[in-house]
Order: sequence, then C-alpha cells, then structure tokens
Amino acid sequence: MDIVGILISLGLLIWLAYRGWSVLLLAPGAALLAAALAGEPLLPHWTQTFMGSAARFVAQFFPIFLLGAVFGKLMDDSGSVTAIANFMTERLGERRAILAVVLAGALVTYGGVSLFVAFFVLAPMAQALFRAAAIPRRLMPAAIALGTSTFTMSALPGTPAIQNAIPMPFFGTTPFAAPGLGIIASLIMLGFGLWWLQRAEARARRANEGYGDTTDIDTEAAANDPLIRERATTAREFDPAEINHGKHSDTSPPFALAISPLIVVVCVNLLMSLVVLPRMDASFLSQERWGSTSLAAVGGVWAVIVALAAAILTLILISHRYLPSLRASMDAGANASVLPVFSVASLVGFGAVVAALPAFTLVSDWVLSIEGGPLTSLAVATNVLAALTGSASGGLTIALDALGDTYMQIASAKGIDPALMHRVAVIGAGTLDSLPHNGAVVTMLAVCGTTHRESYFDIVMVGIVGAIIALVAVIVLGSALGSF
Repeated sequence: MDIVGILISLGLLIWLAYRGWSVLLLAPGAALLAAALAGEPLLPHWTQTFMGSAARFVAQFFPIFLLGAVFGKLMDDSGSVTAIANFMTERLGERRAILAVVLAGALVTYGGVSLFVAFFVLAPMAQALFRAAAIPRRLMPAAIALGTSTFTMSALPGTPAIQNAIPMPFFGTTPFAAPGLGIIASLIMLGFGLWWLQRAEARARRANEGYGDTTDIDTEAAANDPLIRERATTAREFDPAEINHGKHSDTSPPFALAISPLIVVVCVNLLMSLVVLPRMDASFLSQERWGSTSLAAVGGVWAVIVALAAAILTLILISHRYLPSLRASMDAGANASVLPVFSVASLVGFGAVVAALPAFTLVSDWVLSIEGGPLTSLAVATNVLAALTGSASGGLTIALDALGDTYMQIASAKGIDPALMHRVAVIGAGTLDSLPHNGAVVTMLAVCGTTHRESYFDIVMVGIVGAIIALVAVIVLGSALGSF
C-alpha cells in the first residue's frame, strides 16, 4: 500500500498542478496524503521533514534565484537583451533566421539572463525574422528552446543556471565540472537541433507552407495569464508576472555595453571557481557557527553568487542611463524570484517526505540496481523525477537529496570523479523535464502564439532527443575516459 500511496499522491500532484493549482498548496497536501496512506505521523512529516528540506533548499539557493532574477530584469529593462537580439538579427538576417534566434538565446542565457526574460524578448524577434523569411511560425518555439533551454542550461561549462548549481553542494564541484564533456554535449545538442530545424524548414519550403498565421503575438497576455504563471514558476527561476513591472528603457544600449555584463558573469565565475576560492583558507567553515560545512560544499554556489553580483554592478555602472527607474526594476526582479524558489522548494519538500517513507527503500534499490553502472542509474533517476515534477531543478534536487550521499560513496569506491557525476546529473535532469506539462514549454508556446499540436513535436526533437543523445555520449565517454 505504501508504494500505491506514493503513486496516488504523485499522480494528484501532477494532475492538479497541470490544471493550474498552486504547488505551494499541492506539494504539502500530496506529501501528507502519501504519509497518511503509509501510516506515518502527519504533523512531524509536515513541520520537520517537509519544511526542513524546503528550508534547506531556500537557504542554499535563494541567493542565486534572487540575483539571477534581478540581473535578468535589469538586462530586460535596460534594453540590453533587445540590443543583443537586434545585433544577431542584423548580422545573420532573415537568410539565417533560425541560427540568429538560437544564438541570441544561447548568448543571453549562458550569460545569466533568466529563461523567461529571454522568451519575452526573443519571441517578437523570432516572429519578425520568421515572417520575413517565410519560415513556419510553428518552428519558433523549438528555435527558442534550442538556444535557451538545452545546452546553456545543463551542459556548457560555467553556466550560471540553477540546474548547474544544484549538484555542487552534493558533489563538492564547481560550475565548470567536466568541462570537456560539457562542451562535447553542448556541440551535440546544438548540432542536432540545428540540423533538425533546418531540415524542418526545408520540408516546409518544399511544401510552400509559408509563415502561417500572421496574427501578432501578445506577450503581455501570456505574462498576465494566472494559469501560465502557476505552471511556469516550478520550471524556472523567474515569475513571468513581473515581466511587465518595472520600467523599460525607450532606447537600447550599444551592443558592446549590452554584452559586457554577460562577459563579466562568465569571467568572474571562472576566476572565482578556479583561482580565488581554491586559494582561500576556509577552515573556519567547519565551526558550528557556520553550519559545520566546508568550502567544497559551498564554493560553487559562492562563485555563481559573486559572478551575478559583479554583473549587476557592472550593468548599473555602464548602463545606468538606460534604466529609467532602477528601484522599480530591481524590486520587480526581486519579487520575480520569490514564488519560483518557494515553488521548487515545495517540490523538494514533497520529495523529502516520500524519501522518508519505508516504501522508498524499494524505489532506491531499484534505481541503484539499474544495469549500466552508477552513471546510468543517476541519469535515469534525474530524468524520471524531472519528468514527473515537470521541473529540472525540482527533480534534480529530489534525486540528490535522496540518493546523493549514496552516489558519492559509490563514486569514491569505484574511482568515479564527482565532476562526472555532476555533469551527468544536470544533463539528465534537462531532458525529460520538457514534457507537455512543463511550465517552460507551456509558457513558450503561449508567448509564441502556437499550440502543443503545432509545435511540440519539434520541441521534443531539439529539447529531448538531442539532449538524450548528448547524455548517452557523456556517459559512454565518461565511463571509458573518465572526467575531462
């Protein structure tokens, strides 16, 4: 009955979340239902297990959610994201419209701009390019997804995405874990995705399909849709309801100014990870007043925090005249971080309660016994949980909270570099999280003005199939050659 209870509670969580119910209510309710069906005490599981795990997630990662959302909002309101998108449009033009959209999305998200901020800027750009080039509108979501939601989220070394930060406290790694394998995975995802989209474009041209529905997209309606908001905030780190708050600049900065904060994110992240923190004497962290932790457990998060903070300061200093209301923009960015972090933390709390139930031993034993070794079983665990929760960050945290220590023990016993485990876990979480109920998918379709029926198959090809091919390549290469 325990396993049945877990499945019932999980099914209700997924179904009601897809229908727009708040995860803040659903997650504790589903957790208590699972505990009740297992004959476990309810209040201790709520106040100790659920809230304890959710609070640890917020304590570890809220600074990244906060700074990431503020940075994304400032980049948007200053016109910097628009300037980068316009630069790509001018340089590549309508003849290479798909490549322009993909590269613009990759550039801004790898530099730390929130996924949803990128959606709302790139969609109008993509519409103008695709309409001029007579490329079907239905391919817009897949092109945007390839640039924003695949390799820059999970594979490219140093990405400040929250998904890349989550494994760091568990494995003692940095944002640049397994850089060679990450670059190979990125090239596979990008190459496969571009091949597929160009193939789809060629087929559409042979069929004289054209752009299709010429209705202008309505990004404001998508941002204000409460159903989209509830789905979106479990998937990524920015509340789309804050997109229209703050005050946008009437003009955009030059490309050099617009891209400078993104360069700062990458350079400071690299400097902190490989130079500053390794030379720091952090022995004081073992004291009880600092939580009896270690630099290995917090260093990766610190690197991302400092990188985002440095980028925010850089943006304010060099582009302050393009920020009509700095306080309003920063307030909107800060507000945009709150609902997402608590939504994901609630999913993590639900996972903690399930992991504490006696029946979960059967689940963990099954996962660890999957043929192919620990890398394969870790990939399966993160894939399945990300798929079920519709959240790469939520599924990844649940998997590592439940099994992270076990995988570290296996890695130590078998001589597996934790950096390899890190990269496999992140890429694994970024594959099946793009199922139809995923908040990012729903939001992207709404922003582009298309439907699942029109556009989802192409999203599957560039967002799931390409990522799975890259994941298999990383596991094979990592098993044969180790981490590099």
